[in-house]
Amino acid sequence: MLSDIEIADAAVLRPIREVAAETLGIEEQHLVPYGHHKAKVDLGYLASLADRPLGRLVLVTALSPTPPGEGKTTTTVGLTDALHGLGHRVVACLREPSMGPVFGMKGGAAGGGYSQVVPMTDINLHFTGDFAAIAAANNLLAALIDNHVHHGNALDLDTRSITWKRVLDVNDRALREVVVGLGGHANGFTREDGFDIVVASELMAIFCLTESWADLKRRIGDIVVGYDRSSQPVTARDLQAHGAMAALLRDALAPNLVQTLEGAPAFVHGGPFANIAHGCSSVAATRAGLRLADLVVTEAGFGADLGAEKFVDIKCRKSGLRPDAAVVVATVRALKYHGGVALADLGTEDVAAVEAGMVNLRRHLDNVRGVYGIGCVVAVNRFPTDTDAEVAKVVELCAAEGVEAHPATHFSDGGVGARDLADGVLRLLAEPPAYNFSFTYPDELPLTEKVEAVATRLYGASLVTWDAKARRRLERIERDGYAGLPVCVAKTQYSFSTDPKSLGAPTGHELHVREVRLSAGAGFVVVVCGDMMTMPGLPATPAAARIDLADDGRILGLS
Repeated sequence: MLSDIEIADAAVLRPIREVAAETLGIEEQHLVPYGHHKAKVDLGYLASLADRPLGRLVLVTALSPTPPGEGKTTTTVGLTDALHGLGHRVVACLREPSMGPVFGMKGGAAGGGYSQVVPMTDINLHFTGDFAAIAAANNLLAALIDNHVHHGNALDLDTRSITWKRVLDVNDRALREVVVGLGGHANGFTREDGFDIVVASELMAIFCLTESWADLKRRIGDIVVGYDRSSQPVTARDLQAHGAMAALLRDALAPNLVQTLEGAPAFVHGGPFANIAHGCSSVAATRAGLRLADLVVTEAGFGADLGAEKFVDIKCRKSGLRPDAAVVVATVRALKYHGGVALADLGTEDVAAVEAGMVNLRRHLDNVRGVYGIGCVVAVNRFPTDTDAEVAKVVELCAAEGVEAHPATHFSDGGVGARDLADGVLRLLAEPPAYNFSFTYPDELPLTEKVEAVATRLYGASLVTWDAKARRRLERIERDGYAGLPVCVAKTQYSFSTDPKSLGAPTGHELHVREVRLSAGAGFVVVVCGDMMTMPGLPATPAAARIDLADDGRILGLS
């Protein structure tokens, strides 16, 4: 089979103006084109659609991720293509890839095989410049903080309390902790600082939760950058930074429209981390899709305990959006891995391990239906090494849980390979809702009890413990008036616990909180459990080593 980039390069793409007009009814004057195959959709035009009824929203999530990957984005694209092929007015909503993973270990995030959004190279690299704009606005605030202190510090900012970091969209472990201001008085004051990757910035989370320039500026103004010597919060608004930062993001806020390999429309916009932030594409793109199409297929990062929880408890809570159905992606390989099979042996048939690993998928299904109140089906993303007996066992085990499971081969067959999955989703949407949508916890709970609700209801933990420093930080946040915010629990994606090696569905474990961060502009409190990395490093052999530019201008080696 051809590589992802070879498949993408061989595709004949339609002009984006035709995709916009024929699939979503968007006339050319409402597009801001970036070449022939990608465009932004004018925010003013989208605002004019406010009276249109919303379509149906399908959330794609997954069981706990494993090192081989489960293909959640590929499934989102494959399902979109299948629904498109059946004649439905459908649009996919995806996150923009970060160049950190593109040049690092994971690779790009535009789908794979014959279920991709294109132009693949553009999407995985600079795209429409959204991430560069976010990095520029973020770093403008960092510069204004240091400049304010250098010129007298009228706000009496305690330089030891500054929490705002600089960002860039490349993995670079050497910049995790740095010292700035060296070289004497002319270069400012010396202090410890650091860099995050751009997708871990609070500004990225704000970008994906706002829908207007006015709200964007308000949220940016609410960012708490540190504290003064009286322990009062200092905001971006206090520094008079919010207007200029919003100006840098003016054009970026409009959603990006591209297409799948089969010509279905796709909004690819925003890309916050699914640990330190909520891990979903922008609310602006999702609502645009719901006003322009009958069906929207979107995804949330990592498994249903992280990405789907944040989609529900942060994105839905803040936006008022509600999923009408969910697709939980599973693979035979992942089930065998959670059933105790080593990575090297995942290609060998082991029906018993599939049954043992079902404990992980079962808990995710229970959470999606019983906690979030969303009806769901399972997509069995089939790989060539999967045997018929293993796939049949997954279908049988899901049926025993009262959930339809649909094997899908969209990676190799495109939309036709997800036709059964699409039929299952349509049947689910046609039925009266069997569950009542709900959040994991109510707004009025104290922050500690919100964390305990997530830990006990979703993770199977028996208790939550806190570092003394984290507890003090949480108490300060509550005193400053942020107790009503939702929590964003940052932990390993590989397990329900904080131990990435604790597979399956552990119970009775302890969730230990080592750090608490306030994202006041985004509107949530980040609770860090275990070792979370907000500036990844590159592997021994990074993907950058195989990426190249051919003499004819073609980009090679992207995956």
